[in-house]
Amino acid sequence: MKLHERKTIAIDMDGVMADVEPQLIKYYEQLYGITTTLEAINGLSHAEAFPLDAATKASLNLPGFFRTLPVMPGAVEAVKKLMEDYEVYIVSAATEFPLSLFEKLEWLQEYFPFIGWRNIVLCGDKSIIHTDYMIDDHCKNLDYCSGKAIMFNAHHNKHEHQHVRVHNWDEVLNLFETEKSAADLV
Repeated sequence: MKLHERKTIAIDMDGVMADVEPQLIKYYEQLYGITTTLEAINGLSHAEAFPLDAATKASLNLPGFFRTLPVMPGAVEAVKKLMEDYEVYIVSAATEFPLSLFEKLEWLQEYFPFIGWRNIVLCGDKSIIHTDYMIDDHCKNLDYCSGKAIMFNAHHNKHEHQHVRVHNWDEVLNLFETEKSAADLV
């Protein structure tokens, strides 16, 4: 199959493939000595959840932050499965945190070595991405999605309701199975 004969999916990294919330909590405690929990930050923006870090986002600029993120449960298997039927692109607004560029590439090579370099897009503004689907945890990216926007559940988007929401990778696969079945009926 030629490139783009299949439908395309843009998948965000942080908060979708990489489990960033526990890492934020860990680094916040290391930097500021303040302990919090996933339950305590649920429904809060980054600035509300991590007020001492809000202005500088110092934790996100520390070496190793992005390289040592845990993989979101089920992400590796789900991305492999999606790649059977879709052209999958990993899209990350990495230039916001320039140190993250190399760390994100290394992270992808370790956990998702089956994704080729042509399918990795490290950018600034995701509004330039035009795929049939976008899976992201931020409305600032999904609101400009030219295809179907799919919001991956996160502490900071609990009060956002303008996009289809998934809570985990099993729900992502179920959604795409439904999409595929609907397409087969047409």
